Amino acid sequence: MKRLTFVAIFLVLAGNAAWAEGENCRRSREYLLGSLGGDLTLPPQAYNDLFKICTAAMIMPNVRDAYVLKDGGIAVVAKQDSVSATAATLSRFCDAYPRATLRFLTRKELLLAKSVASIVQISSTTSTSCKKIKGLS
Repeated sequence: MKRLTFVAIFLVLAGNAAWAEGENCRRSREYLLGSLGGDLTLPPQAYNDLFKICTAAMIMPNVRDAYVLKDGGIAVVAKQDSVSATAATLSRFCDAYPRATLRFLTRKELLLAKSVASIVQISSTTSTSCKKIKGLS
């Protein structure tokens, strides 16, 4: 009985932690759809689709946080900033979302971008899209 109670408590806490971690995906989508109005790069439905990709990226092993970007990319903060960890995350992301773009945020960018509003404005055009990585046209 104690074991069952422990498992139940763990699942509730894990679910709450996952929801809290995905908070910036929601906040960035809400900012884009609510604050920018007619200044959006994509149609509103596209940001809802990007939100789903963003929340899926949050459960990837090397992702600490994620955001939807105005230009249609997904920005992530890596847990481990090494070449092998970044490459593994990019590979997994592009396998799951071959037409998306993943942008890793640097420490410097995180220091300069103090709010969700400033992060969503960061461009993902400097990142190589998964389409190009996968050789899709």
